[in-house]
Amino acid sequence: MHDGTASSSHLEVDVAAVSHPVFARVYERLSVAMDRAGTAEHRRSVVAGLSGRVIEIGAGNGRMFSHYPPAVTEVVAVEPERRLRAAAVRAAPSAPVPVTVVDGLAEALPAGDGEFDAAVVALVLCTVPDEAAALAEINRVLRPGGHLRFFEHVAAETPGGLRRVQRLSDATLWPKLFAGCHTGRDTVAAIAAAGFVIEELHRFRFPAGSNSPSSPCVVGRAIRPGPASL
Repeated sequence: MHDGTASSSHLEVDVAAVSHPVFARVYERLSVAMDRAGTAEHRRSVVAGLSGRVIEIGAGNGRMFSHYPPAVTEVVAVEPERRLRAAAVRAAPSAPVPVTVVDGLAEALPAGDGEFDAAVVALVLCTVPDEAAALAEINRVLRPGGHLRFFEHVAAETPGGLRRVQRLSDATLWPKLFAGCHTGRDTVAAIAAAGFVIEELHRFRFPAGSNSPSSPCVVGRAIRPGPASL
């Protein structure tokens, strides 16, 4: 049932259940340090060239807001975690484009079909409980020809030691410590399986040279096929 609203009792219960107060406090500080270490450049590249209406899923504390280009007419920023959403609300007025912060889940976005010209996810798809459902929702709210921009932790590109470390981490403490983050997801394959056409993809380690389970990353651009993309 997709009626474009966020007011159903089921959705309200699910959103209210998203609470990671310790992680949120840590992330507010960590995200600033990460941006100084290079994440800000990746955020900027993710949204470069966007225009029209954009939905940002998992906006966190709003670190993406300052990077949106002026051709963007509106950003609807969805964030279910209460403390991070409050921080995003505080960050929104200083953004160079209009930003509206709302609560909501990636698997049940508070938007109607085909409402947006682009969707943005940054360090989000690793944390959602159901990645396929979240990508299906992103597909739904994008217009035909709409763009998906992503910056994500992913599974190590080649089998071996790091991928084994990722599997072990994901099966033990990592998701509990990092608000559900799973380091070993094949998010690129999931995006393609959701019906998107990947047009650009850059793989890298962040920080460079790191062997942390979360270090393999991708920045990419994909499109929802349709008449407007031809």
